[in-house]
Amino acid sequence: MRCFLTMLGVIIGVGAVIAMLAIGQGSKNSIQSTISEMGSNMIMIFPGAERRGGVRQSSDDMQTLKPEDYQAIINQASGIAYSTPTVNTSGQWINGNNNYPSQAQGVNPQYLDISQRSVENGEMFTEADVKTAAKVCVIGKTLADNLFPDGTDPVGKVVRFGSIPLTVIGVLKEKGYNTMGQDQDDLALVPYTTVMKRMLAVDYLQGITVSAQNEDQTEMVISELSDILRTQHNLRDGEADNFNIRSMKELSEMISSTSSMMTVLLAAVAGISLLVGGIGIMNIMIVSVTERTREIGLRMSIGATGRDIMTQFLIEAVIISVTGGILGILLGAAATAVIKFVLHWPVQIDPSSVILSFAVCTIIGVIFGFYPAAKASNLDPIEAIRYE
Repeated sequence: MRCFLTMLGVIIGVGAVIAMLAIGQGSKNSIQSTISEMGSNMIMIFPGAERRGGVRQSSDDMQTLKPEDYQAIINQASGIAYSTPTVNTSGQWINGNNNYPSQAQGVNPQYLDISQRSVENGEMFTEADVKTAAKVCVIGKTLADNLFPDGTDPVGKVVRFGSIPLTVIGVLKEKGYNTMGQDQDDLALVPYTTVMKRMLAVDYLQGITVSAQNEDQTEMVISELSDILRTQHNLRDGEADNFNIRSMKELSEMISSTSSMMTVLLAAVAGISLLVGGIGIMNIMIVSVTERTREIGLRMSIGATGRDIMTQFLIEAVIISVTGGILGILLGAAATAVIKFVLHWPVQIDPSSVILSFAVCTIIGVIFGFYPAAKASNLDPIEAIRYE
């Protein structure tokens, strides 16, 4: 019982380390998978913040991206597979007595290729619809379920966004929630010209999204886009950009770095339990040496060397530690399974974390067992036999 209680600190420590690393690795893989689904070669252009009258303005208030910029990009940039302007707004979607608050994303038909989505029922609007600012839309599954709760086919029906009537010409294939908990089906795609002219009455774009032909060309395309936009905006050498360019590759690297740091932090916190377990092993071994002083003296009097005594107690310490490690691995695997099936968190046990935890247990057994073993080996046989 005493040995088991001594092992408990190691068991909990190893289990906690494995579970924390599984959570961190699972989250990292899930985020990378989400970004990969969106397209690792996706590049986004946003208006940049600037100063007006000494006051730095928010990028949301900027109107530096124009349709002419988008036209210049598609005419001059090479290495681009797909591109779309973006103009978004939020509001109430209405169908008879049913209504639901959601987004109207103003894009062009190439948005489906960039975001790797498809239309499940009906069809996507065309470039002709974009040119004429047609009152059409393609809605997501969540919006369709809320506007047509009775299961009616939305295609061909007229819904309203505020006071603007729009004909539903398609329903997007369901994509579900992403890693950040955002419902990817809670949206409607509308020709960007319709959003600009009929909904917002603006003449500028909120962003431009392009997709490089492959991930290796991303940096080259970003540099090219920057040169085109600087020329379009008449920016002189040394003058700061009034736009921002971000790539999904850059976002992926940033998120992966943050996720890795958080995983290490979680593992470090859980590793404190291993340290406490090691101290517990040292404590019980010191008690064991004290209680078995006469036994040590007897063994030494019939020929056991100090090295024999040290080996005996080191082996005991390592066995306690390694056994605790094995039980801890089983506990970590069980905890990970519970987290996955009960909380539905993305988790993945990394084999290296199991090997690392087992190695650390062995090292802890040696380190924290060395002092008690050395103390036992240095006992004087005569004094040890006389003990008590």
